[in-house]
Amino acid sequence: MMISPEGYYEVNLKGKSQGEILKEIRSLKREINQLKRYLEEHSLEPEEMFPTRLTRLKCNREYLDRAIQAYAETGGIYKPTKAEQKDQAFNESLQHMKRFIFDYGGYFGGYEKRTCTITDEKVLFDLEHSLYLKPSNHPVYEPFTKVEFLEGIAALHIGEWKRNYIDPLVFDGTQWSIDIEYEGDHKPVYIDGSNAFPYNFDDLLEFLGVNEEGDEDEV
Repeated sequence: MMISPEGYYEVNLKGKSQGEILKEIRSLKREINQLKRYLEEHSLEPEEMFPTRLTRLKCNREYLDRAIQAYAETGGIYKPTKAEQKDQAFNESLQHMKRFIFDYGGYFGGYEKRTCTITDEKVLFDLEHSLYLKPSNHPVYEPFTKVEFLEGIAALHIGEWKRNYIDPLVFDGTQWSIDIEYEGDHKPVYIDGSNAFPYNFDDLLEFLGVNEEGDEDEV
C-alpha cells in the first residue's frame, strides 16, 4: 500500500537536512525513470504486480513534488532537468491549443479518429471510425469543460513522451498518433507509435473514452 505525500514527508523528509532531502529527490527521480523504462519496454505485457508499477510511478511523482517543496523550505533552489523543463513548457503551451487529434486502431478492428476542438469554454468532440457510419454529421459536446480537458491532458505529462514509439518486430497490431494544433505561432506537436506505447498510454485511452475492445463508444 502506498502512503500519502504527507505521510511520505513524515517518514522520509521531516527533520532532514537540505543535502539529505536533495539525495531523496535524486533517488525518487531514478526510480521514476526506471519505472518509465520498464513500462515502455514491456508495454504489451499484462501488469501482475500490486500496487502496479504505474501506480508506484504516480505516487512517486507526488512524493517528488512534496520533496521539492521540503527542499525549498530549507532554502534550497531546485533546478529542473531538461526533461522537466520540456514537460513544463508543453503544459504551458496547452493554453494555446485549439485542436487535439487522436488516431488509434489496427487492420482487423478498424481505425478511429477522435478530434477535440477547443471552442470558448467547451470542447467540441467528433468521432470517426473506419468500420462504422457516423450517426450524424454534426459533432457533439463531450462532457468536458475547457479547464477540465486541459487539466486532464496536462496530467498525462505528454511533454515527457518521445516523438515515436515503434516495435520493429511486430507487423500487425495497433497504430496510433497524436496531432496537436495551436493558435498563433506555436509549433504543432506530432507523436506516433506502432505496437509500442508511452508508459501511461492507458491513461490517455481512459481519458478520451477509447474502448480497447474495439466496440464503438456511445457518444
